[in-house]
Amino acid sequence: MGWTSLIDPVSTLLDKFIPDKDEANRLAYEINTLAEKNAQALALGQIDVNKKAAQHKSLFVAGGRPAAVWVCVVAMAFNFILLPVALMALTIADIDTTGLAALDISQMMPILLGLLGLGGMRSFEKAKGVAREQ
Repeated sequence: MGWTSLIDPVSTLLDKFIPDKDEANRLAYEINTLAEKNAQALALGQIDVNKKAAQHKSLFVAGGRPAAVWVCVVAMAFNFILLPVALMALTIADIDTTGLAALDISQMMPILLGLLGLGGMRSFEKAKGVAREQ
């Protein structure tokens, strides 16, 4: 995020300091290319770290990501399956349901989406035309 947040301000400064539009556009393109390469290198580095962590002998290292995913899955199952069914059954049985509340999934979803790789990078790749077909 550090480099990418600097691209737009630098690109606008190029227009002010370099009068030749073609040269300014070329430099802006090079800056964008360097930023994309940096982001790709960081992503590849993270993939290597993830692979090594997944192969670790300790369950606390290798099982950390799956545990976080399962916690989010259980919370979603509670909110979207168990709680509605329980509320319906308790309402039919005429039992007070004021103590039953949904879990706050808004804090879990960024973790789950990040672990599953469903962030904005896929959309960014598609917009740039570099998405891989599977």
